[in-house]
Amino acid sequence: MKYRYTKYTGDPLEDLDLEDLVSRLSDLLLASGFGNPHGTDEAERTMQALHDAILDALFNGGVLPEEAIERLLGDPADGDQEGVRSKLEELIQQIIERMGEEGYISTPPDLDAERQRRSGRGGGRGSGDDVQPPVTFEVTDKTLDFLGYRALRDLLGSLGKSSYGRHDTREQATGVETTGAPKEYEFGDTMNLDAAATLLNAVAREAESSPEPRGAGPVKIHVTHEDLMVVQGEYQSSCATVLMLDCSHSMILYGEDRFTPAKRVALALAQLIKNQYPGDALKVVLFHDSAEEIPLAELGRVRVGPYYTNTREGLRLARRILDRQSKDMRQIIMITDGKPSALTQPDGRIYKNAFGLDPFIVAETCAEVAACRKSGIMINTFMLARDYDLVSFVRRVADICKGKAYFTTPYTLGQYVLMDYMDKKTKTIH
Repeated sequence: MKYRYTKYTGDPLEDLDLEDLVSRLSDLLLASGFGNPHGTDEAERTMQALHDAILDALFNGGVLPEEAIERLLGDPADGDQEGVRSKLEELIQQIIERMGEEGYISTPPDLDAERQRRSGRGGGRGSGDDVQPPVTFEVTDKTLDFLGYRALRDLLGSLGKSSYGRHDTREQATGVETTGAPKEYEFGDTMNLDAAATLLNAVAREAESSPEPRGAGPVKIHVTHEDLMVVQGEYQSSCATVLMLDCSHSMILYGEDRFTPAKRVALALAQLIKNQYPGDALKVVLFHDSAEEIPLAELGRVRVGPYYTNTREGLRLARRILDRQSKDMRQIIMITDGKPSALTQPDGRIYKNAFGLDPFIVAETCAEVAACRKSGIMINTFMLARDYDLVSFVRRVADICKGKAYFTTPYTLGQYVLMDYMDKKTKTIH
């Protein structure tokens, strides 16, 4: 009897970093309708779309080492293309199953047995009755949380931060965490005493006042008010933020998906607040033909639609939300790529005009901006387009509320938003 020994090639799944793969699939998992602007969500959340995205990530995304790919494909000289295709399909199916087992996606139940059972009973049906809708999948909360963490890590990494646990500032205040040299106590400072520096001051003062050497026995040090030294630390102010996202149709038009990067930044900001600033509040408002507040957990599933841009209604809702918050700072971060083109009238009807800057819409929107400023709410606008009308409007908004206007792109949006947020988190108390 002859035995044939083959080399153990291992399981390709052992070389696969599933978290890296999920990051590579973020464009699909956070899809905003760019691939199918007039269709439904099912067009992009099909199992076939997931299959194709995984295939592209395996060969073009670098999630598998080249050695693992070579082992999987074998020697091209063998010419067994059918066998290679079969192995590849099996691997992708295993990856999808593993994503489901680890909670990154939820897949529908296997209905093949039920279909076969039903097809056995109803002979004589036409072939058109056998056409089944495409099988879809759902993105889980675990995936959205993970993508937010990865987005935050990548964004802060690109800003030169080794970790998102430290946010350096040039300013100091008397606080809990020591970040600078001690200073003399002044009325109003937090009594965060530097014991060593205080005692050293008292000893030096007494030595100057009585230079003669003291006799044997215990020495008492008398600390007075002028000896007190306090440590300097960062003062972390509390902040309530409403993130206003424009989900009008223009966010996925003109050959560029601007909404998916905006969602990714929002998820990163939510992670930053949850991990480093738990005392802060973050709310999300979508503005389109009207405006609505959505839970953070639903942010990654939001899509754009055939909407106009009702900026005034978004600002009005954001102001009502912030008026209920008692924080040191209250601000609105508005991400948009279009000029205001809709307005909610007192009777509830929506007035729309997408041609140029409508004076009526602009006047009502600017009145709401002034109301925000009167309530002490800062508005910072991040523009994803640079057409003349939008630039003109946003500069007017910044002028009224004394806020900032950032001209940015989907690729640099995250850096601008996070840096602007962190810069406001520390201030000096004198």
